Amino acid sequence: QVQLVESGGGSVQAGGSLRLSCGGSGYTPMCMMWFRQAPGKKREGVASISHGGITIYANSVKGRFTISKDNAKNTLYLQMNSLKPEDTAMYYCAADPGYYTCSFGDRGGRNWGQGTQVTVSS
Repeated sequence: QVQLVESGGGSVQAGGSLRLSCGGSGYTPMCMMWFRQAPGKKREGVASISHGGITIYANSVKGRFTISKDNAKNTLYLQMNSLKPEDTAMYYCAADPGYYTCSFGDRGGRNWGQGTQVTVSS
């Protein structure tokens, strides 16, 4: 079990930036991901970073969001630039302990953070 705690959400105007953080206990190997869920919509994968640092992004955020991790601090980040109103959602950190690669599909054993709200106004 990996404990995950997100922070960094908030309200921002369109075109602005936010950085989300997710602190968690260290586990090797592990895939880490960001998901989001807007009201009335299904939860969707936003970005992932594998144990080896390979990143994958949803088409809707490519070129605007950057996922990274600091292994020494056991912290995952999501830098969000050029934010749009459609980015408004609850953002969740997720971890798949025991995996070298990533998949947005649930492979079992996934751990979730409590979520942090991001609101982008036009």
